[in-house]
Amino acid sequence: MHIQHNKDLHRFTVEINGHTALVDYQLYDDALDIRKTLVPKEISGRGIAAALVKAAYDYAVEQKLKCLGTCSYAVVWLERHPEYNGQKSTDYVEGSCAIAPHAAKK
Repeated sequence: MHIQHNKDLHRFTVEINGHTALVDYQLYDDALDIRKTLVPKEISGRGIAAALVKAAYDYAVEQKLKCLGTCSYAVVWLERHPEYNGQKSTDYVEGSCAIAPHAAKK
């Protein structure tokens, strides 16, 4: 799986079988906040969302940024990986932005 990071768009992406999965984030207050995780249903169930979220939070750690989650998937991921010292953002709403089961635009 070849994950690409577009710093200008604040996005991590991977293309598999012609479908693009992505994680969108925002940077603020010395933190990286994952706002959206999208995986097309055609490629779901392969651990793609977890790989994208991990790549984003690994980047945050490398940049000495706090790991925040607004997307509910990212929040659950952080709960399962306490070594990232992550937390919910102040914008977090229970059940928001779960992995969307529709095609992400390039």
